[in-house]
Amino acid sequence: MDGRAEAPAAGTVLNALATGTGSAFAIERYVEAAVSVDDTGTVDASVEGNPDADTRLIERCVDAVLERSGADFSGGTVHTDSEIPMAAGLKSSSAAANATVLATLAALGEEESLTREDATKVGVEAARDVGVTVTGAFDDASASMLGGLTVTENDTDALLIRDEVDWDALVWTPPEQAFSADADAERCARVAPMAELVRELALSGRYGTAMTVNGFAFCGALERPAEPLVEALPDVEGVSLSGTGPSYVAVGERDNLKRVQERWNDRPGQTWLTRTQTEGARTI
Repeated sequence: MDGRAEAPAAGTVLNALATGTGSAFAIERYVEAAVSVDDTGTVDASVEGNPDADTRLIERCVDAVLERSGADFSGGTVHTDSEIPMAAGLKSSSAAANATVLATLAALGEEESLTREDATKVGVEAARDVGVTVTGAFDDASASMLGGLTVTENDTDALLIRDEVDWDALVWTPPEQAFSADADAERCARVAPMAELVRELALSGRYGTAMTVNGFAFCGALERPAEPLVEALPDVEGVSLSGTGPSYVAVGERDNLKRVQERWNDRPGQTWLTRTQTEGARTI
């Protein structure tokens, strides 16, 4: 009983740490999960190329799906292979959870037993259970699972908006990691008035402006440099620190993004051009 699935990365429009409202959009880079289910009573997990990775989240995702299922399976194995850098602010954990949930459902032959929104919530609850997220990350997870751009209330796991955006995207990832669970929530709460403004902009469809305001606010709150944002303006529709960093994401027309990429290439780390993704996670 085997299943495979993949889920995309995402960039940030609104960081949910300040108010509980968040917004993110899917981009074309993926985590793939392969799941086999059995009756061993335990779940063994591994991550391609990273034998020391924390696998609690993907293990819990398999367990959570098995607990909901009426099938006679109690354990299994899960292996993930990611194109998304870990702890980079690009929602690798949400994508891994989504891919694992869908792959487990596929292994059970129960792909249609949950709506995609409900499948997202299984992964979100698993992330809360193992403590890898402060907010629950329903914004990040919903964008990855559903594709397109979402706006959510993370405190209640409510989906406010799901919209399709057609952007090219540029990502710069510095050579460091940042774990969202380690973010200074108290400092983020101090920029709540700006987060409320970003929420209003996003709900009115002004996603690029919302993204940029979010970027400046949370660079300040999280003590990240704002210079990459300034270097991207005014050539882009929007630019922000993604999640709690360290990555930055800019969106707009490809030729303009290439000019920004030349500037960002002077910084340590890597840059890459991609596109928004509207299909979301899928079994393969």
